[in-house]
Amino acid sequence: MSSTVISRTRFSVLDRSRTRESHPPAEALRDTVALAREVETLGYHRFWVSEHHGVPGVAGSAPTVLAAAVAAATRGIRVGTGGVMLPNHQPLVVAEQFGVLEALFPGRVDMGLGRSVGFTDGVRRALGRDKGDAEDFAARLGELLDWFTGSSPTGVHARPAEGLTVPPFVLAMGEGARIAARAGLPMVIGDLRGREKMLRGIDQYRSLFRPSRWASEPYVVISGTVAVAGTEAGARRLLVPEAWAMAYARTHGTFPPLAPAEAVEARAMTAKERDLYESGLAGHIAGTADQVAHELETVLKETGAEEVLVTTSTYDRTALLDSHRRLAALFAPGR
Repeated sequence: MSSTVISRTRFSVLDRSRTRESHPPAEALRDTVALAREVETLGYHRFWVSEHHGVPGVAGSAPTVLAAAVAAATRGIRVGTGGVMLPNHQPLVVAEQFGVLEALFPGRVDMGLGRSVGFTDGVRRALGRDKGDAEDFAARLGELLDWFTGSSPTGVHARPAEGLTVPPFVLAMGEGARIAARAGLPMVIGDLRGREKMLRGIDQYRSLFRPSRWASEPYVVISGTVAVAGTEAGARRLLVPEAWAMAYARTHGTFPPLAPAEAVEARAMTAKERDLYESGLAGHIAGTADQVAHELETVLKETGAEEVLVTTSTYDRTALLDSHRRLAALFAPGR
């Protein structure tokens, strides 16, 4: 089953390089590269990697390095970051890194940029940052883009970034939609579970959008978990490891490696853990191909989004690839 609205929408993948119980962190990075190769053959538009610091459950701490490995292992799929957290870095260094990527893999590199700082006080101290640094995001974003256009007021030139075109995207959380609109940049907004908040952000973005050299009109990417399986129960099982990791993080203060679904389902949970876990399972786009197609049609019509960035994480990498394959059959049937 496919539909016109689904088939004319781009679909992309963000892989967070989630670590798994009883598997070394290095394996998570190799899994990310392997998944990129697979989803390229399925017809996905782009493949992004994320930035997390000091998180036991995530191996991806250096997204431009990992993006280089992904680009080297693939042929034509666009590769980028979802995202580089700009408050953690000097804009010149970010420009240089993406300039190197674009020079090595011309026409394939995306620059997804976020405004988060480290998750904990300890990580923020280690990065030499504090929560307030996120408030400078708009200025840092402008400074970064100036390095590509050669218009930095410092008189310094970013090599090899200057003169190259690396499409920037803003990861919109809260203020991010307004910043993306005023800068005239494409926007990535999530997650699919907070539909009303997402729609408000998209409306705000479109109404405030000012065309720029980077984008002549608004471009909306909606992001979130999409899980497709042969049965509704199979799709729910895909959601279980991440739902438990989120519940554990909120009750224990640290984000853990993913556990197998069977182990999570057999756990004795406190009432609070159970409540957080059940809410973590709710609201995603998950089910059989027909169910997911119906839900995708609805959300695409509501948002008018040009693209869907699928951010699904789970313990079973074979089941994850199968989910991506079943989803691809909806947007690129017969490929």
